[in-house]
Amino acid sequence: MPHKMTLTGSATGPLREYDRYVAFDMREKGSPSAPKGLKKSTFISYTVFVAKKAFNKTGLTKKSIMHEKFLVQGEPTLDIPIDECPGEIGVICFQITVLPNKNDKEANESNDKKEAKQEVSKAQQEVAATKQKEKQEPVAKEAKTVHPDVKETPVQEKKVAPQKKQQPIQPKGTKDVVNFDDIIVPEAFLKTRPNPVKTEEVIEFVKRTGHLDKPLTIEKETKVLKDGYRRYIVAKTMKMDNVPVVYDYQK
Repeated sequence: MPHKMTLTGSATGPLREYDRYVAFDMREKGSPSAPKGLKKSTFISYTVFVAKKAFNKTGLTKKSIMHEKFLVQGEPTLDIPIDECPGEIGVICFQITVLPNKNDKEANESNDKKEAKQEVSKAQQEVAATKQKEKQEPVAKEAKTVHPDVKETPVQEKKVAPQKKQQPIQPKGTKDVVNFDDIIVPEAFLKTRPNPVKTEEVIEFVKRTGHLDKPLTIEKETKVLKDGYRRYIVAKTMKMDNVPVVYDYQK
């Protein structure tokens, strides 16, 4: 029997696009109670992989996927490369369904009732105004007074001093900012798998502050990564164009 699993919730990170599929991260917590003698299950992070054709049918977008609630049905996989699967468990999605929002439904029904009442009230006002107009005696048209055109004196526009572009905030200790694509990752790092829980904590930090918690350590000449592979994975997940660094001899 194949393994099957169902996830319900919203994405906890941005949508990532590949050739024929998209991926996003989700997180679910375990049951509040566990059998006596066993530890309670904590949060588990998942990376969901969905075919582009199936994803487009849902109507979800890069923005709405962070707010809409949906149901994912699929099976777990451990064969996805670590740089594409920051979650503890990868999920091959067979079906994804957007769940209706009860609050939105009630709000729409309430708005429909308000609009219907407003239309009825407006129609009643128009009928009353027409009847009153018929009762009134015709009033002589007043002669139109022609005023000579008055040229308005143009007001001088205030010169706005150009604002200096603010540099993005970088973590403490940053010595330089380099293009993410210039960094070379050694084979030894690619064979490792950073702790998913700590990786998720760094992702949450980036969402709150807009920058990494610490700079990466690289060789100045070769741009080879020496330390900070977890932050490299987070920068790739968050699609950061530039990353803060310190150089190996400055560490």
